[in-house]
Amino acid sequence: MNRRTLGSQGLQVSEIGYGTMGLTMAYGPGDTPEGIAAIRRAHDLGVTFFDTAEFYGLGTGASETLLGQAVKDFREEVVLATKFGFDMSASPEQFGIALDSRPDNIRKVADNSLRHLGVDHIDVFYQHRVDPDVPIEDVAGTVKELIDAGKVKHFGLSEAGPETLRKAHTVQPVSVLQSEYSLFERDVERLFPTLDELGVGFVAYAPLGRGFITGGARPAGQYDASDMRNTDARWQPGNFEKNIKAVERLTALAATKQATVSQLALAWLLAQGEHLVPIPGTRSPQRVEENTRAADLVLSDTDLAAIDDILPHGGFGARYGEEYAPTWT
Repeated sequence: MNRRTLGSQGLQVSEIGYGTMGLTMAYGPGDTPEGIAAIRRAHDLGVTFFDTAEFYGLGTGASETLLGQAVKDFREEVVLATKFGFDMSASPEQFGIALDSRPDNIRKVADNSLRHLGVDHIDVFYQHRVDPDVPIEDVAGTVKELIDAGKVKHFGLSEAGPETLRKAHTVQPVSVLQSEYSLFERDVERLFPTLDELGVGFVAYAPLGRGFITGGARPAGQYDASDMRNTDARWQPGNFEKNIKAVERLTALAATKQATVSQLALAWLLAQGEHLVPIPGTRSPQRVEENTRAADLVLSDTDLAAIDDILPHGGFGARYGEEYAPTWT
C-alpha cells in the first residue's frame, strides 16, 4: 500500500489506517481474538497506522492492550496512536463528557498507555477532546516534554478548531488533527485551510458513517442494547430512510466501478487531498480486505461529481447528541 506524509513533522503512514474503537466499545460486545485477527490481517495487507485511546477501554486499558498484543511481533513496522483527555473517574452520568487534560493527568495517561501497549514510545499522542479548563499551551507544553523525553514522537489534536490549533502549534508543532469525516459528515472541510496553512495532516475517523455506508445498516432498535447506533440521529426514523436512499444510489455508482459502496466512500476521502488518511474500523478480517482495496480505486472527476450530486452536504442527522457535540474554537 502507498504511504502518505501527514503534517510537516515527517509522520509517514499507510494511506488507509485502522481504528480500534469498535473492538471494545460502542458497537456491541467485543471479541478479542476476532479483533486481533482483524488487526493482523490489516498489517498483512500493508496497513501501518493503528489508532486507539485510553477512553476506548473505558479506563481499563482494554483497547490499548488488545492493540499492543496484536502488533507485538511487528511493532517496529507500524505507527501506534492513542489519546488522553477524559476524566476516567467521572460519575456515570458524566462519563464520556468530563474532561481532564491537566499536565499531571497527561503524564499519567502516557505512562499507562505505554504499559498497556507494551511499547517504549507512542508514535502519535492526541488530546482526545479540547479541555476548556486547561490552556492548550499547557497541554502542548506537556506533550513537548514527553517528546523530549522520548516517550512520544508526534503531537495530535482531536476535534479542535483553528484558534486552538494555532496556539498549540506555537508551543509544539501539531502533526495531525483527527475528526469525523465521511460522505455523511463534511463540516470539518472548513478547517482544511488552517491545516494547510500550518502544515498539519488530517485523520478521518468514522469514514464509513459509523458503518452506515456499508450497505448493511438496520434501523435503530435492531442492534445490541450497548450499540451506539440505537441512539445515533442518523439511524432514527425520518433520517434513516433518507440515508438509506443515498447509500443505495452510492452503491449503484460503486457497482459501475466494480467496487463496493464502502470502497467508493473511502476512495472519495483519499481523493480529497494528499494531506489526509481515513481509519475505518471493523472486527472482520474480510471487511479489512474490502476496505484496504479501496486504495486501488481511482475516481474520475465525473465520479466525484456524481457522488457530490448524491450527498452534496453530508448525510441526514447530527453526528452527536447535544451533550457530546464538540465545539471547535
